[in-house]
Amino acid sequence: MNKKINDILSYFDKLVPYAKCELNYFDDFSLLIAIILSAQTTDKKVNLVTKQLFLNHEDVYKLNNISLEDLIKIIHPLGLANNKAKNIKKLCKILIDDYDGQVPKDFNKLTSLPGVGIKTANVFLSEYYHIPAIAVDTHVKRIATRLNLASESDTPLKVEQKLEKLIDKQFWIKTHHQMIFFGRYHCHAINPKCSDCQIKKYCNYYK
Repeated sequence: MNKKINDILSYFDKLVPYAKCELNYFDDFSLLIAIILSAQTTDKKVNLVTKQLFLNHEDVYKLNNISLEDLIKIIHPLGLANNKAKNIKKLCKILIDDYDGQVPKDFNKLTSLPGVGIKTANVFLSEYYHIPAIAVDTHVKRIATRLNLASESDTPLKVEQKLEKLIDKQFWIKTHHQMIFFGRYHCHAINPKCSDCQIKKYCNYYK
């Protein structure tokens, strides 16, 4: 890795050394559902909703039995409730019919499931199975763009490919979490904490 990458990662290690997944889960299925629900909302809100959701629907069979209307009511605070509920209902049926109720570990099988895109699959596999990946959400894309590690016009997949080329594979999972924490708590979309930042010399936004 070059000096710029080393400087950035060293700063992340100092600023957010314990960055980790903030979604609450107790098995692979609950993690996958939580990640799906986390689209365009906060982990804090997801944790409040899943606490209620998994109280009586903690596995794929019980969640499959909930009515679409009741599921929408429970997850409504998260936004996009109709689409998320429909995808979760379809996903549960597929897992039961095609995978004996188990969440597949294979990336391609995961991304074939309703509501599971590249980012969701990468987050799931890296968090639950520790398979190296840099999942790109809005925070990761913003940080990568500001630090000139990717371009504004890049798709999330292109950002992922660029970051994974620049950063040693052994650091992918940690860096993914650190970039999220950095974006979530320091380098905000609006009014980032530039005055305190020690890597602003690399930042397009600051310049």
